[in-house]
Amino acid sequence: MRQADRLSVILEDLADGGSVSVTELCRRLGVSAATIRRDLGLLEENHLLRRTHGGAVTQGLLYELPLRYKSARHQEEKRRIAQAAAELVPEGAAIGLTGGTTTTEVARALISLEQVTIVTNALNIASELAVRPNLRLVVTGGVARSASYELVGPLAEASLHELNLDMAILGVDGISAESGLTTHHEVEAHTNLALMDRARRVIVVTDGSKIGQAAFARICGIERVHDLITDAGAPADALAEIAAAGVAVTTV
Repeated sequence: MRQADRLSVILEDLADGGSVSVTELCRRLGVSAATIRRDLGLLEENHLLRRTHGGAVTQGLLYELPLRYKSARHQEEKRRIAQAAAELVPEGAAIGLTGGTTTTEVARALISLEQVTIVTNALNIASELAVRPNLRLVVTGGVARSASYELVGPLAEASLHELNLDMAILGVDGISAESGLTTHHEVEAHTNLALMDRARRVIVVTDGSKIGQAAFARICGIERVHDLITDAGAPADALAEIAAAGVAVTTV
């Protein structure tokens, strides 16, 4: 098993139970105790856990973030959507990721790629990717929104201004041919647009419950979107309207 995959298991076990043991991780992952101790040492160096005799325990806020995201609805659909999005990302690409439960799954699906640069304003995504030596992580500035773990506002937008991205992968609270992309918070909408403006290709990832819906704040019109990836439960009529507007629609 690759180190990146082992680190994912360790992080998930910590999020679930608050602690892990070297013995149990050896059994689950089929590797030596020395390998597990090296993995725990790497995570401790990045302040993501505190080592104890025989194992490790969680270290502060960074574990609360992914833990709360694990309770999201439509989780299996979001994993399939994320995998489909990750298959569009070539190695060596520069990718922008907004916050959200579906984009969090996209981030997890990208961890095995090499030489990918990920730019994000999502604190929970940053916490999961910070220990991946095969990825380059860039985190924006900004004011943190407790509701979404996103850094938003003028500082976030200014930090994006000088960057060029191959793709921006966005989660939304609503998407329709008529209303375009929408979200619940107007400042978040403006920051998402700033990320999109730096990308050559815009990919929206969202479960079927958001298709045909419009939330409070408009991010942009549907003409700014190149690809939509959603699940097969999305309403067919709304998908047809989005496709007619020129968006490449993929259902999984």
